[in-house]
Amino acid sequence: MTQPTDAPPAGFLAELKDAVTTRAALLVLGVLALQLAFIASYVGAFHDPEPSEIPLAVTAPAPAAAARSVEQLDALPGKPLDAHTVQNEAAARAQIGNRKVDGALIIDPAGTTDRLLVASGGGASLSQALAAVVSRVEQSQGRDLRITDVVPAAPGDARALSAFYLVVGWCVGGYLCAAILAISAGARPANPHRALIRLGVLLAYAVVAGLLGTVIAGPVLGALPGSVAALWGLGTLVVFSVGAITLAFQGLAGVVGIGLAILVVVVFGNPSAGGAYPYPLLPPFWKAIGPALPPGAGTYAARSIAYFRGNDALGSFLVLAGWAVLGAVATVACTLWRRDRAASPRPEPGAAPAGEHPGV
Repeated sequence: MTQPTDAPPAGFLAELKDAVTTRAALLVLGVLALQLAFIASYVGAFHDPEPSEIPLAVTAPAPAAAARSVEQLDALPGKPLDAHTVQNEAAARAQIGNRKVDGALIIDPAGTTDRLLVASGGGASLSQALAAVVSRVEQSQGRDLRITDVVPAAPGDARALSAFYLVVGWCVGGYLCAAILAISAGARPANPHRALIRLGVLLAYAVVAGLLGTVIAGPVLGALPGSVAALWGLGTLVVFSVGAITLAFQGLAGVVGIGLAILVVVVFGNPSAGGAYPYPLLPPFWKAIGPALPPGAGTYAARSIAYFRGNDALGSFLVLAGWAVLGAVATVACTLWRRDRAASPRPEPGAAPAGEHPGV
């Protein structure tokens, strides 16, 4: 007598439950939440750019004329400008070069044409927004405006976006490298030694990725000028900091940690990085968080290296270093915590708690 080889057909709900576990369903819901956050973050940051408190230096041969102009510019509706006087044009150019201001208005009271100095290397959209605001003011006073780009973007760097895209590429490499290390051998390192090995592999990858990214964007494509060594160091720090963050999140939350890293770096970090729209054009939330996240710190530092001789880049490097140290320390700390927890004795079922005696 032969035995049936096929099991009785299970119902649809049983098949569904077997095919999609509760854990998988929760992860899918997490992906949906991440997707909606991505849409909300990017659309919220970019849908309606408005200039807000763009730093502007103002100078004129007569200090009183410069002061009156500053008062008029600061009183504009919506406060698109944050103007202040400087002694002369040389001081104005120095402040632009040091990234203290994004432009300078040079007033000529003897004529009818003033000059606006801008720096498109810090972001073409910002220079255009500044020119538009100042032009409206000049026209309302019956004056002409001549615009001079004193820090122009390189010919191969359309709208000064190459720095942003280079940093985005480095960020992608950082969290993908960390994710692959987790997928290949478990999201949570088994012990501190393995955590240190992963961090060492990540550092080696960051050094190579930082160099190759710099060479492609600079010497190969001619898209980004500036010191190759400085950009290489920046790229290494960006890749390692993002990778260390990802390893730390994975140590805390397992595979869900990859999603948390994407939330921080991609969902919140990229639209607030000041790439397409520099900080004075972003809404308050994105303007506030951008400088503190790796994409924003990396983009600002890359533009500083490429066009401003590295001026004002120290703060961005410190932000990236902070993320790198925090991620590395948290990655190792997670393994130490799990090791201590696994080593602590667990009471057997039915055993009396410490300090108590059976039957008492």
